[in-house]
Amino acid sequence: MFAHLFRTALIGASALAVMAGCSHAPPTDAEVQGAWHEVTLPGKPRTVYAAAHKDGRECTAAESERSASLWRRRVEVPAKSVGEVSFSWWVQDLDDRANLADAAKEDSPARVLFAFDGDVGRLPPRTRALFDLMEAITGERPPYATLMYVWDAHAPVGTVIISSRSDRIRKIVVDSGPGQLRRWRDHRRDLAADFRRVFGEAPGALKAVALMTDSDNTASSARSWYGPVELAATPSR
Repeated sequence: MFAHLFRTALIGASALAVMAGCSHAPPTDAEVQGAWHEVTLPGKPRTVYAAAHKDGRECTAAESERSASLWRRRVEVPAKSVGEVSFSWWVQDLDDRANLADAAKEDSPARVLFAFDGDVGRLPPRTRALFDLMEAITGERPPYATLMYVWDAHAPVGTVIISSRSDRIRKIVVDSGPGQLRRWRDHRRDLAADFRRVFGEAPGALKAVALMTDSDNTASSARSWYGPVELAATPSR
């Protein structure tokens, strides 16, 4: 059983551990200051993130060539203050082969990710063991839960996709197909309500926010631009 868990951890490490809100590895200066910083994935070439301007907006450009990595910022938002979030993205192209429900084709030109704290002791023993292995492999403790907003090549808007690698990662499709490519897409979501809907419980503290553009599984390329991710605190419910 240990050998099987170890293989699973190696496969899933890039999916879970990089979004950890608390790391046991020495933090970089950027992490300490709460600044955006790159997070590479085990065994993956990195996506290049850089400050840019696109169609009159200041933004973050993401360029992926058969690569996958994140652009992340640590935050400290108490559970009672998790409220609405707004974000935007501009996507150049879609790869028709990509499919976020298929681990072998799980690429997306645009994702915004939110990592939440929670009581890991409530999770099944197998999941806790997997978390322990991933922490040993990557140096970071996986978050209790990760919610992603994604652009999928095929799944309809509103679809909830549970990661095939871990049910602690769930994705909500907010853009789909090629119809809205090459223009700014603005989104505003009730993050707490979406978390309740996809995980069936109230969210814990929000520990990290990240952007992710990846094209490693389809061995393709992707180019996107992201506007600011803005969190609106909600008074105690």
